[in-house]
Amino acid sequence: MTEIGKSVRRKEDRRFITGAGRYTSDVEYAGQAYLYIVRAQTAHARILNIDTSAARAAQGVVAVYTAADLDAGGIGDMQAGWVMYNPDGSPMHDAPREALARGRIRYVGQPVAAVVAESGLLAKDAAELVELDLEELPAVVNITDATAENAPKVWDHIPANQCFEWIIGDTGAVDEAFASAAQTVETDIVQNRLVANALEPRAVIAVHDANNDEYTLHASCQNPHLLRTWTCTNSLPVPESRLRIVSDDVGGGFGSKIYQYSEDLVALFAARALGRPVKWVGERSEAFVSDAHSRDHVTHASLALDSEGKFLALRVDTDANLGAGLSQYGAAIPTVFYATMISGVYKIPAMTIRVRGIMTNTVPVDAYRGAGRPEATYLVERLVDIAAEATGIDRIGIRRRNFIPPAEFPYQTPLGLVYTEGAYDECVDRALENADMEGYDARKAASGAAGKLRGLGVIVYTEQAGAAPSQAAIAFGSGHAFFEVSTVRVNPDGSVRVLTGAHSHGQSHETTFAQIVSDQLGLPLDEIEIVHGDTNQLPFGIGTYASRSISAGGSAVLLSTEKIIAKGKKIAAHMLECAADDIEFVDGFFKHKDAVHSLSFKEIARTAYVPGNYPMDQLEPGLEETTFFDPPNFTFPAGCHICEVEIDPETGETRIDRYTVCDDFGLVINPMVVRGQVVGGLAQGIGQALLEDAVYDADSGQPLSASFLDYAMPRADDLPAFDVSELDTVSISNPLGAKGAGEGGTIGAPVTVMNAVIDALKPAGVTDLSMPATPARIWSAIQAANTG
Repeated sequence: MTEIGKSVRRKEDRRFITGAGRYTSDVEYAGQAYLYIVRAQTAHARILNIDTSAARAAQGVVAVYTAADLDAGGIGDMQAGWVMYNPDGSPMHDAPREALARGRIRYVGQPVAAVVAESGLLAKDAAELVELDLEELPAVVNITDATAENAPKVWDHIPANQCFEWIIGDTGAVDEAFASAAQTVETDIVQNRLVANALEPRAVIAVHDANNDEYTLHASCQNPHLLRTWTCTNSLPVPESRLRIVSDDVGGGFGSKIYQYSEDLVALFAARALGRPVKWVGERSEAFVSDAHSRDHVTHASLALDSEGKFLALRVDTDANLGAGLSQYGAAIPTVFYATMISGVYKIPAMTIRVRGIMTNTVPVDAYRGAGRPEATYLVERLVDIAAEATGIDRIGIRRRNFIPPAEFPYQTPLGLVYTEGAYDECVDRALENADMEGYDARKAASGAAGKLRGLGVIVYTEQAGAAPSQAAIAFGSGHAFFEVSTVRVNPDGSVRVLTGAHSHGQSHETTFAQIVSDQLGLPLDEIEIVHGDTNQLPFGIGTYASRSISAGGSAVLLSTEKIIAKGKKIAAHMLECAADDIEFVDGFFKHKDAVHSLSFKEIARTAYVPGNYPMDQLEPGLEETTFFDPPNFTFPAGCHICEVEIDPETGETRIDRYTVCDDFGLVINPMVVRGQVVGGLAQGIGQALLEDAVYDADSGQPLSASFLDYAMPRADDLPAFDVSELDTVSISNPLGAKGAGEGGTIGAPVTVMNAVIDALKPAGVTDLSMPATPARIWSAIQAANTG
């Protein structure tokens, strides 16, 4: 039975389309109370007093809490999960996130107090009665202002608002290469700030069992075990064995549901203090000012080339906005996950990357789909287009000229990574064919005849996916390992229950993981159950992000099934009176290699639970195996994106006419699921390129795009029909051969679209433009070029 490689319909879809999904907000407990968070409306202020008396007296109010209550209850701050080190070896400055603001407000939306009432509406009404006596302070919300001389400090102990300075590469070699270069090009890049906007807002419900001093936290999160570890290590003084995290169905995460949040801790504290379950369900308006933001870089980059257009060296200086506090991966995204990938698919002998982490009075910044790799790909692929223009070399030709040669894999980059493989030319060849490049000139002429500007964007990307190996991650400053765990439990009737530490919030684990098991054990998909999202079900797990589920989690499942098969062979050998080495497992049957006798998988499963039918002196009863799989390296998905845009110069409106992608994702378990992931990622990347921008007022620190009225999300009519395909390859970094497909679309799309937009605008005199390329920004750039 071969299920891998088939576009099997998703098993989970029936539950979702019939309304039978179980999200955190669906969980109800008898006697539960409702939590509402009082959030700061001021960007920066000292808290002189919090008057909660009116709120406490309001109808239905059970309790009102401030930081003093949580401090007295032993609730600690939320700490960074990664530590970056300065060039002198000193660690970065600490900037913890407080469950409730303690003495000082540092951004609009920061939790200041908490109201618990008999209903959500009563809690919300009472929250309006909490009075804050504040001494307002000047705020800084962007990198320019935060790094200016004598800028207001976000944290008193952090000089010049610089949390860290992190440098990687060989500065001396880069300086020498630039000195001898035949040509150099440079660019300035601004990565616009984004809000994840998962379909389901965050929610939690906390329960405390006073008899055993045990907690249960239902949370809309991507990694229950890590959330438990962080909570018990930093914030809640109980052993991990006393905290259960349950995360059932989750309506999208995109990175924003990885981290600890204040609401988790306040709900746990309140449940213990009140002796009853406490529930919080976030509103969309809260998500804009409380969920982790992303991107927000300012970069200057230079590329040195020889006389033949070969790349010699790359120099990058990036300031990354970290927000007002350090989120779990906040320091790692612009360093480990961005800086190490800046070379992309190219052989660049010398590189140096300097990153400064800057604190501002804004929502803390952390990972969002792609997490550092979209920023890295944007930088290098913009530079390559600029280099092509400067040298007169065709944009595709200059890329091919500088690809890492196939003969040099595995390739050690100057930034510490070892690329295992890369089929870059093959991706370009397939994408060019599918994009009908021979017809581009005719399409461009037709656009011109209609008074429109047509542009072409072509990029080639690669990424480090899988967040591995553990040893390297820890050496780079991670506070945890990056293995993944699975248990495959065969029931006596031969059906299978798979427990995985990976978490599904749109990735289709219930289908793709079942396909792996079906392929291995020869079982129908409807006899395979996939369980995730409950820390009481599995010893540990790292969760889902960084495109790691199938490569790490799927490989753990594969290895567990191989252990099942190995034990099954021993049982079969006992029953068939032969050596285990003489048993083969083929199409769901254990067979003697030289005889006609065979036993079905179901027969072996039943036998494993019947004493006397297996070698009791050699094997334990049952048929269940667990695997902790720690990948030896990242995987390196890659691909080529080609985009054609048409711009109306009279209005600045951009229409994406064609978009073609060919990816190398290694072994593809389910092409339909993979293409769905790619298309979703493309939509998000296009959103960054053309529409989305989380904007703050520089004077007041107030967010100006904190609702869908002002924050433009991509709609169906903003997107073209995508042409998506994959190569047939296998990764050597894991036994399954998969590379991961969750983030490739988001990594490649922003720069592909912007390269196309800038290409289209060249006849109008525009040679550079920052994201998002809104109609107003494009129109203004055209007008400025025409009057300049």
